[in-house]
Amino acid sequence: MSALQSKNVLVCLPASEAQKAAIAASVPEYQYRFTTAETATEEDALWADLVLGNLPVPLISRNKRIRWFQSNAAGPNAYLVPGVLPEECVVTNATGAYGLAISEWMLAMWLGLQKDLFHYRDNQHQHLWQPMPRQVRSVYGSRVLCVGMGDIGSNFARRAHALGAEVVGVRRTVGPDTPCPDYCVRVVAQSDLDKELPEADLVALSLPGTRETTNLFDARRIALCKPGAILLNVGRGTVVDGEALAAAVHSGQLFGAAVDVTDPEPLPPDHPLWAEPNVIITPHVSGGFSLPQTVQNIVDIFIHNLKRYAAGQPLDNQVSRSRQYATGEGGGRRLVSTL
Repeated sequence: MSALQSKNVLVCLPASEAQKAAIAASVPEYQYRFTTAETATEEDALWADLVLGNLPVPLISRNKRIRWFQSNAAGPNAYLVPGVLPEECVVTNATGAYGLAISEWMLAMWLGLQKDLFHYRDNQHQHLWQPMPRQVRSVYGSRVLCVGMGDIGSNFARRAHALGAEVVGVRRTVGPDTPCPDYCVRVVAQSDLDKELPEADLVALSLPGTRETTNLFDARRIALCKPGAILLNVGRGTVVDGEALAAAVHSGQLFGAAVDVTDPEPLPPDHPLWAEPNVIITPHVSGGFSLPQTVQNIVDIFIHNLKRYAAGQPLDNQVSRSRQYATGEGGGRRLVSTL
């Protein structure tokens, strides 16, 4: 089969007209349909040979001839479940697209908690002109522990370093050839995590949801954190024991926390995290399409891979389907944002 034999490409993204034109022009021999995950139909799903964007699982699973699925997420967990996609379907993810948006959310939450801005917003709602009875803290000179040094963690580490923080990175494994970027004082293995926690003023989590990371931050590990530390979580809610986190903030062991992901999602109304004024909760929105640049990043990744697909070359950002989460591992290189 010729690499340029016509393929039906279904794009399920809120793409602009310019982005649609750029996709279609990248391999003009292919046929294109543009829709969104919300408006896609069964007929669209059955028409496609290649799919960009998270076409709902009940629709995509009906097509038994899809050859390549490009997720618009970094962790396309639901699409890795056996039976959702044909066994021969290549899966690629959007690693490299979300570093800018999510790292800026992390920065905003960190600064907001450090400077008591969320408490002043609460006072504003009550029409209160009332200074907080405690000193604020600076990000300058603080120790930041970035647990997870992929696209998101590395982007945040660079921003923390630019503000004068001392950054330590944590990777799953570290070998003799593991580089230490210039924005980190060192990079350590996850096995050394407990040694680093007592020194960290900020613990920033950007980990995938795996068997290894489930409840990685349980009550025991949270208790190892430096008294008065702040915890951020933007990876998966399953990484943190939410009740233990609420208890640690409530007792003052932690100064505060900000989470964009919880376990479960949505967070139940009676969960103790809701009641903690020093916990900021957002409903899994730090990434998504809220920042227009994210969509452009996804389009750029797809166009790059679409040209490789048409040329018969291995795709970048491949996901290992033998593991039930997105790893970025596989036959191709990993595309990482340079922002």
